[in-house]
Amino acid sequence: RDDWSIQAANFLKAALARNGVDYIQLTEKLNSIGVDETYQAVSAKINRGTFSFAFFMQCMKALHIETVKL
Repeated sequence: RDDWSIQAANFLKAALARNGVDYIQLTEKLNSIGVDETYQAVSAKINRGTFSFAFFMQCMKALHIETVKL
């Protein structure tokens, strides 16, 4: 993994922690907005840091986060 992947994963993990959401809850939230993901897939993507920007945006939408500061 490169530094960018690690930073992206850490950013997403921090957003989840700030919102008190675990991977199971995130999976449910994603499913509720029409994103068909399994818990295993969500967990693997985030832990590996190998997710697309589209997946990141879907997670932000599911968490009701409208603004991201880098």
